[in-house]
Amino acid sequence: MSPDLPSLEQIRAAARGLESVVVRTPIVPLHDYAGGSGILLKPEIHQPVTSFKIRGVFHAVASLDPMARSHGVSTVSAGNTAQALAWAARHFGVPARALMPETAPSVKIDAFRAYGGEPVLVPVDELFRYLKQHAWENEPWAFVHPWTNRDLMVGHGSLGLEVVEQVPDVRTVWIPVGGGGLIGGVGSALKAIDPRIRVVAVEPEGCPALHESLRRGRPVTVSCRTMCDGVAVPYITDEVFPLLQLIVDDVVLVSELDVRRTIRRLALENKMIVEGAAALSVAAASAATDREDPSVALVTGGSIDTATLAEILTDSSL
Repeated sequence: MSPDLPSLEQIRAAARGLESVVVRTPIVPLHDYAGGSGILLKPEIHQPVTSFKIRGVFHAVASLDPMARSHGVSTVSAGNTAQALAWAARHFGVPARALMPETAPSVKIDAFRAYGGEPVLVPVDELFRYLKQHAWENEPWAFVHPWTNRDLMVGHGSLGLEVVEQVPDVRTVWIPVGGGGLIGGVGSALKAIDPRIRVVAVEPEGCPALHESLRRGRPVTVSCRTMCDGVAVPYITDEVFPLLQLIVDDVVLVSELDVRRTIRRLALENKMIVEGAAALSVAAASAATDREDPSVALVTGGSIDTATLAEILTDSSL
């Protein structure tokens, strides 16, 4: 049986509902002193919560039964989904709670609190155990799963619509992957509009869950060690895997060194402050020798600790 992909009609309806919420982020060229890289950037760092997450999370919260939503909303997050959830919860006048790893960057925890959210910091293993055991089903909060929630994926698809509207002849879209919610929505939109558009998933070498799952033909769990906390998900769920099998054309792995180099490059040359996960797509597109242009790299988020950013910017070896 074929996976139940978000439909173009559903994604377009979600996009209309998000018009007063999200920023229609621009398409800008990746700066290149040699005279043009051929790579275009879609900087979702300019969204209200500095990441693309507002698209799917707001649509998911807006789609909840009002009575269920009135008790409050919750999620599991390394930081960006939590921020989007708190922003949406404030819009609807309800509380927000998120299980977050103890290792989450302080900038993300602080931002979640600033939006009015209540962080619950737990060890990483406990966080993924909570997800795998569906422990949220026993709590009174309306839970928004960060990857498998259908409405969340549909909302993220609005990003794919914008890419095609802004770059009608786009040939390749480079998309960072953690749990698969973003690429599931964006990829569904792209393939529905033009199946010839190449959808490239990008993961850090230190957390290749989708790469290994596709290689083995089934969802697998991998060890995960990377500075790209926004995509540090060690497994692909059974629900999402068949969908990604259908829409992902290739998976590219990026080294930690290339992530750091790209963060530095974007800051100094494009004047963009990005987190590790957001640098993945640009690093992969820049290194590709068989790239089909126009290429669009999704720059997904800008929440990076200042100490980490300062260390990267002052590292002349990069």
